[in-house]
Amino acid sequence: MTKKAFIFDLDGVIVDTAKYHFLAWKKLANGIGVDFTHEQNEQLKGVSRIKSLEKILAWGNKTISEAEFTRLMGLKNEDYLTYIDTMDEQEILPDVTKTLDFLRAAEQHIALGSASKNARMILEKVNILSKFDVIVDGNDVTKAKPDPEVFLKSAEQLQVAPKDCIVFEDAVAGIQAANAAGMVSIGIGDKVTLHKADFVFAGFQEMDAEFLNNLITSTK
Repeated sequence: MTKKAFIFDLDGVIVDTAKYHFLAWKKLANGIGVDFTHEQNEQLKGVSRIKSLEKILAWGNKTISEAEFTRLMGLKNEDYLTYIDTMDEQEILPDVTKTLDFLRAAEQHIALGSASKNARMILEKVNILSKFDVIVDGNDVTKAKPDPEVFLKSAEQLQVAPKDCIVFEDAVAGIQAANAAGMVSIGIGDKVTLHKADFVFAGFQEMDAEFLNNLITSTK
């Protein structure tokens, strides 16, 4: 039987760091006179820091210098790091660890494919870094989702064909990236928002062993 590769996004899939991104982006946006809502924060899910700041500036119809742009990106990351510095195992979303352990026991490949440049640090904080065979994050790629680069690199490092990869994502851009890569896409979150995924669950607690076993044994 062909070994499959299970590729997990980080934010909103393994841990809920979206709330910390929201707080950091809101502080930045308000600081330059731009309103920032939860709805707008949803549009930044799975999007790189550069693209996120570009969107915020566009929403506020603001133009700033390149130097100020760089300064604000650094400031946002500093604020975000302050928030995630307090993270521990309690931040892991329900049944994520159980799913990782099930896949490990089934001798499947496990990877992280995330736009976050802080992925390794977060996984260390919540004590699950060792559960991943490969980590591909924002430090390893040049193209942001919906480009499939992050997932294709994960597959390449694991030496698994894209058709034998399964991606867990909570963002529309992430589902688009998984689909573009020719991988099985599993949305974690709202069925309407993530309707382009092959499967959608509110969380890992909705997945049973039979479903995971079917992913392992089925062919795309």
